[in-house]
Amino acid sequence: METPGSQSSLHRANLERVVRAVRTAGSLTQAEIARTTGLSAATVSNIVRELKEGGTVEVTPTSSGGRRARSVSLSGDAGVVVGVDFGHTHLRVAVGNLAQRVLAEDAEPLDVDASAAQGLDRAEQLVRRLIDDAGIDPGKIIGVGLGVPGPIDVETGTLGSTAILPGWAGTNPRDELAARLSVPVHVDNDANLGALGELVWGAGRGAADLAYIKVASGVGAGLVINGQIYRGPGGTAGEIGHITLDESGPVCRCGNRGCLETFTAARYVLPLLHSAHGTDLTVARMVQLAREGDPGCRRVISDVGRHIGSGVANLCNLLNPRRVVLGGDLAPSGELVLAPIRESVSRYAIPSAARQLEVVPGALGGRAEVLGALALVLSEMGDSTLLDGHAPVGAPLSA
Repeated sequence: METPGSQSSLHRANLERVVRAVRTAGSLTQAEIARTTGLSAATVSNIVRELKEGGTVEVTPTSSGGRRARSVSLSGDAGVVVGVDFGHTHLRVAVGNLAQRVLAEDAEPLDVDASAAQGLDRAEQLVRRLIDDAGIDPGKIIGVGLGVPGPIDVETGTLGSTAILPGWAGTNPRDELAARLSVPVHVDNDANLGALGELVWGAGRGAADLAYIKVASGVGAGLVINGQIYRGPGGTAGEIGHITLDESGPVCRCGNRGCLETFTAARYVLPLLHSAHGTDLTVARMVQLAREGDPGCRRVISDVGRHIGSGVANLCNLLNPRRVVLGGDLAPSGELVLAPIRESVSRYAIPSAARQLEVVPGALGGRAEVLGALALVLSEMGDSTLLDGHAPVGAPLSA
């Protein structure tokens, strides 16, 4: 039994410090690990050798300052994580390793009227199939990241009443999916995960402060402050879709009038074009027509961009982000929507904040949220997880 201050507990703490440093940075030389952790070069060398023998890290030759060095990173075989993303009309699942490589990924349509139980059953089946097809040992699974389109209570994991997926309000998808898969599940809303995905893999790289704006069936923002997702004490930070633009405007699903969402979300925007393009028009088709020169579609997208820009200007004045990444169904319209956003920001934001802001399209498309779900697990898992093995509690995933 370890006691505080004993040699064994000190050694354990040093192991976790090294793992944490490598996990946070992605890869470090042994000299960089020593500087980051404050451990001596000899201690780091011994710990790295132990972690390598245990399969937790891998060491590759590199150079630093013109000298030969050894780069340390988490082993691709040290464990796997799973990402699950529920959207308005889809379910997407990805499996990745700790070296941030996607091993398997698939998506399928999801009936928007499906209940939470049906949706989670489908997610369980797709996860099991991908794990099996990839030949992955279920005991290697460290955890699952789950994205849902609605506000999540950060204390209880319960989905709020404004969720877009009907039949899910008041449910606890985190606990229900964890019971099905017998592994830890971390849950967040889709905008936060989109921000995390773009931050780690996409257009948000290198930006410590950014906002990811997702415009689809609803409108939400994932906020990154000092490199960390900001959720607020109740988990509702980033509900930019409910900024009031017109107190006499259309009634929003939240009960207020004239919210940003009522001027930008698909359910409000597409009917403007039904007389010209029919009631089967989708956002993707609207974007395609706009890119081909359709004047009505171009006008609607421009108007949506101006309204989004008003919301972004408010974010600039409050939080002063360095970068705004546009995701969701409108992102492929490129400058047709980005230019009006920038114009509104220039008009309504504090000049110094507007000058510092970049407005760019997302780089990951529809994959942003599921990749963000993978990143969520990597950010939430404890360092001890990598040292103690990864066997899930309960029935094995392949059962």
